[in-house]
Amino acid sequence: MVSEKALDQWVVEAITAISRANDLEELKTARLAHAGDKSPIAQASRSLGTAPAEERARLGKMIGEARAAVTAALDSRRDVLEVLRDEKVLQEEVVDVTLPSARGHKGGLHPLTLLKNEICDFFIAQGYGVAEGPELEAEWLNFDALNMHVDHPARTMQDTFFVEPLEARLVLRTHTSPVQIRTMLEKKPPIYVICPGRTYRADELDATHTPVFAQVEGLVVDRGITMAHLKGTLDLFAKEMFGEEAVTRWRPSFFPFTEPSAEVDVLFNGRWIELGGCGMVNPKVLAACGVDSNEYSGFAFGMGLERTLMVRHGITDMHDIVEGDIRFSRSFGVGL
Repeated sequence: MVSEKALDQWVVEAITAISRANDLEELKTARLAHAGDKSPIAQASRSLGTAPAEERARLGKMIGEARAAVTAALDSRRDVLEVLRDEKVLQEEVVDVTLPSARGHKGGLHPLTLLKNEICDFFIAQGYGVAEGPELEAEWLNFDALNMHVDHPARTMQDTFFVEPLEARLVLRTHTSPVQIRTMLEKKPPIYVICPGRTYRADELDATHTPVFAQVEGLVVDRGITMAHLKGTLDLFAKEMFGEEAVTRWRPSFFPFTEPSAEVDVLFNGRWIELGGCGMVNPKVLAACGVDSNEYSGFAFGMGLERTLMVRHGITDMHDIVEGDIRFSRSFGVGL
């Protein structure tokens, strides 16, 4: 049976070992040796079950007091060692804030992407969805379904990138209109979508042209859609892009996939700028997609993002947009 003298001796040994611990790791070793499951105090606690009943209360109190003394010594020493550890870290890991730093660029979205997101947000707020499709497209979706016959000038090798083997009838899409066709084939009206994405045409890169450019097209198919709905939509969009004072004018035009068709200009900074093409969806296009033109009508519009970006920000050379010079992108505040 454990004695009071033995307990006192164990407490003295434990406190001595704890006080000699020079860091938290040594304190952990002392704790396991003098307060762990195999320590003398723990063994004394387990021996209470074999002690005479009349001695258990007294022995239990002695053991409890001994354990409390060791625990208090552990807590006190731990507080001291944690302070020492923190002071050491502060001394060893001190940072000289007067030294010049190596500033890294965070990167950011390209101005074209920012503009695309802005346009998408505007139309989403009007209740439109966003539809996307592949850039390598079937010739039928890129041309035939849009009422472009085999002898249409846009189908020649001069304007379109055809992909070998030619018998596969695949092209790099020349506009995002195939996404409109895919949408009408997959969904039943009413349809309200915009279709942003990259497009490809066989143009030389110069101040105003690029062989790879971005477009956003819109499509609405529903009952009772008229040219007035199209005009109201684009007038509101022009004000969103160019300010509340923006004024539009419409010029008759021709596109195989819309009838009637128009070109839309916007008055900006004292001059008329072409915004894009539009018109009522040609009934032949609706029929190719299985939409009953006797029940539904629709309108479509499209614009180039590079042109819109150049007009809004006074950019005069397409090279600035496509060549990736971060001095150009920084001017848009994209965190580069």
